[in-house]
Amino acid sequence: MIKTVQKYILWLSLPLAVGLIGSLLFGMDEWSKPLGVFTAIFFTIGLGFLTSLRSYQYTFWILTAIVCALIYPNTFLSVGGFDLRSKWLILVVVQLVMFGMGTQMSLRDFAGIRTMGKGVLVGVLCQFTIMPLLGFVLTLIFHFDPEIAAGIVLIGSCSSGLASNVMVYIANANLTLSVTLTAVATLIAPIMTPLLMQLYAGTYIEIDFLSMCIQIIKIVLVPIGAAMIYDALKTGSVQFRNRMIGVGAACAIALLFIVFQINQSSSTMLILELFGFLAGAVVFGIVFYFLTKVFNGLIKLMPLISMFGIVYFTLVTTAASRENILQIGLLLILVAIIHNSLGYVFGYSFSRLLKLDRNSARTIALEVGLQNGGMASGLAGVMGKLATLGLAAAVFSPWMNVSGSLLANYWKRKSDEQAN
Repeated sequence: MIKTVQKYILWLSLPLAVGLIGSLLFGMDEWSKPLGVFTAIFFTIGLGFLTSLRSYQYTFWILTAIVCALIYPNTFLSVGGFDLRSKWLILVVVQLVMFGMGTQMSLRDFAGIRTMGKGVLVGVLCQFTIMPLLGFVLTLIFHFDPEIAAGIVLIGSCSSGLASNVMVYIANANLTLSVTLTAVATLIAPIMTPLLMQLYAGTYIEIDFLSMCIQIIKIVLVPIGAAMIYDALKTGSVQFRNRMIGVGAACAIALLFIVFQINQSSSTMLILELFGFLAGAVVFGIVFYFLTKVFNGLIKLMPLISMFGIVYFTLVTTAASRENILQIGLLLILVAIIHNSLGYVFGYSFSRLLKLDRNSARTIALEVGLQNGGMASGLAGVMGKLATLGLAAAVFSPWMNVSGSLLANYWKRKSDEQAN
């Protein structure tokens, strides 16, 4: 039934596309704008009918979000007077995105550190040296405005996301190494990302190292920590679950205490706030575990919620930075292609130079080239610089999905040929 609906929607996108082209040729703006939106939406939905292109559907949703936000920017800046760029809304959404990603991870993902120490070390070094340095060099070459340049460094300084694990799986590369690298890079991101930003972007914008560390802990480690607690409860013994329920109750009481500590000094409040987020992660992980017992399909929805969150960031960032995109969008796309491509090349080359096998080198190349756009967007949002600092993440993310899919499928074919 769903496939039939997708087929008809795909066919409907063709006359819409013809109408769009006609309205553009004859300068009929009142028709071209809605036709552009409907063409993009219908084509993206219909793409699910084509088996060969179905894996690109998420990427096309991001592109559709960009189209919609460019055509009707004010629609995605506020709803009923509520600012969609609110720091608290962005914080909640990015935490949901990261939690959704975290539910696809487990504590077992760290086991690879013992058996693949060299691969993990090489991967982490490549991750946090190649991409931020490339980003910085590209900002020197192309002379972007300071906050946009800092955004390019930011996307390069973030850890890899779960997209790299998917691409490594498609490529038939070393999935265990990929998952371990993603987990380790995510854990050290609260230190490495602010450090790299201070080193390479300190001349573009003011970097508060401690504040950025805390923000990354909030938007990355807290939700992923909650997901790890859920995983531990799911796989642990009854005794462990009972003990964790006691810990959760204590954390809930601590949260109530923190809520009433509103008259403390700023430094005390900063510590209490961070502790509150960590306690909240424990409570949320436990509550989510019991919710999955009541609603069996909840865990399957989490990747979709993460995807929705990325689309939200894309909509709001594109709408807020529409003028910047119209001025430098093509140049920023060129920089995204160069940055991403060189990440693959250097990641693979250095890995082979350091005597890693071909599959591990392909894995590290994908881990290096594919950055966590959700983390970059979320960090820019909570810093109140979504329109400038978050612009690179909005532009780079769609291209990374496309290039990662193309490279992974190419390596898969090479792997199949070598096996035969």
